[in-house]
This record gives sequence, C-alpha cells and structure tokens, in this order.
Amino acid sequence: MQILDGKKAAQAIRGELKIDVAQLAAEGKKIPHLAAILVGNNGASETYVAAKVKACEEAGFKSSLIRFEQEVYENKLLEKIQELNADPDVDGILVQLPLPKHISDEKVINAIDPDKDVDGFHPANIGKMVQGQPTFIPATPHGIMLLLKHYGIDTKGKHAVVVGRSNIVGRPMSILLSANTNPGNCTVTVCHSQTKNIKEFCLQADIIVAALGKPEFITGDMVKEGAIIVDVGITRETDTSRKSGYKLKGDVAFESVAPKCSWITPVPGGVGPMTIAALLKNTYKSCMQKNG
Repeated sequence: MQILDGKKAAQAIRGELKIDVAQLAAEGKKIPHLAAILVGNNGASETYVAAKVKACEEAGFKSSLIRFEQEVYENKLLEKIQELNADPDVDGILVQLPLPKHISDEKVINAIDPDKDVDGFHPANIGKMVQGQPTFIPATPHGIMLLLKHYGIDTKGKHAVVVGRSNIVGRPMSILLSANTNPGNCTVTVCHSQTKNIKEFCLQADIIVAALGKPEFITGDMVKEGAIIVDVGITRETDTSRKSGYKLKGDVAFESVAPKCSWITPVPGGVGPMTIAALLKNTYKSCMQKNG
C-alpha cells in the first residue's frame, strides 16, 4: 500500500506556480489575483478559506478575502459579485460553500463571470468540460486528476466506481475519468443513495472515488485487492480529547481498507490540498488569458 500524498503533490504544483508568477512579476506583467467571499463564521469554511489565502501567498498570488455576516441579504452578495466581475484586477472569484439557507447557491454560482469562475461550477464551464473543451474544471475533481497524474497512476481501461453524484465532485469526476485523456479512459460506474448493492459495484472497482459525505462508509470488505482509493469525504466529529475539539474522518474506513489497496489518499492530507492547488492553477490560467 502506498499513500497518494496530496500535501507533497500540492507543494510541487505551488512551487511551479511560484516560479511562473515570479517570472510574470519580473516582466512587469499582471500577477494572479483571487478574491474569496466568506459568508458567516462556519468553522470548517473559515479553515478552508484560510488555507486558500495562505496557498495564494506561498505561490506569490494576490488574494482578497471579503466577509459578510450570516444574515447578509442575497442581493447584497450578488452586488458584490458583480463588482468583482467588473474589476479587471480580479482573475478568480471564489464563494465559499455552503451558503446560508436564505441564499440560493444556484443564483450565486450563475452570477459569477464564467471567465472568473475558478471553482468551475458555472453551467457554461460545466458544459465545456462535458464536451472536452478548454475550461475551468471544478477544483476538487481537477485536483484528483492532478494527483493521479503526479503519481503516474495508470487509469487507462480501468473500472472506476464513483460513489456520490454531486455537481461539485461526483458528476464531474465521472466525466473526467471517462474522458479520452491521461489520466482518464476509464469505464465509469456512478453509485448513489438509490443504488442497490453498492458493495457489489465497489468490489468490481479498480478505482474507487468516495464522495458521499458519510464517515467511513467504504469498509475493507467492499474493496478488492490492489484497488486505488480516493477519499474525498471530510467530516468533523466531536473529540474532546483533541485540542481542536474535533477529529476529521473520511468516507473510507482507512484502517480496514488501506491494507488491501495499491494506493490510497489519507484524510486529511489527500484530496484537500489538491483542491486548493487546482484552484490556484485555474486562477493562474485566468490571469494568463489576460496577459496574453
């Protein structure tokens, strides 16, 4: 069993971007600028946004963090997005999800200029991805593909089972894995809450991408020998013995699954850092479209 170390792979990507951005600065060209919007004070969201801002700093990017109270009116948030859309210095706009219930995720995502949608959620970018056109790929699936590429994982002709069908991870992941690319060229099965006998599908899988948000759902008896496991899940569970007051659990029961795998991502330190690395790559790509 070998670890798909997202921290190491993300560090390598940030290092490459840092060199590229330093070159832009030396030539007097525009450097990438990511604007992040955070609504409320959700602990997990605070952590994620702080990690994204820090990653920008490490890669030499400019970043802006815009905060709103939990009770902010939807229109006020949409007005801010339009302001950022019109700002020529901003290359990427990120609205940290989840949003409060009184704000429509769909309206917010659709309000972002597709050319600045570095999270890759806008329908225009999703449509391009489905057709295999150059676009901003959703950050988590993009990060997973970058991780597989970094470690030279051969996916061609493999049977991949994606557990979960969200628009953020599951659906785009299934499209990317089945695409005529490297990594890619998999035969893909998508399982979800209405799938009968998920265990049987998982036992056939050469690659399992677990993205359903249920702690330790994938157990050792659901995995065949030599499988590649990508654990997207991250759930905070109360743990008073820890300084933080919680522990993080993935969708995969690591202790029982890991001994059977050829490769597996840890939680934390697997997919999370790669999501941020992909976000930075998308922001750099947006900036370069302006630099020409």
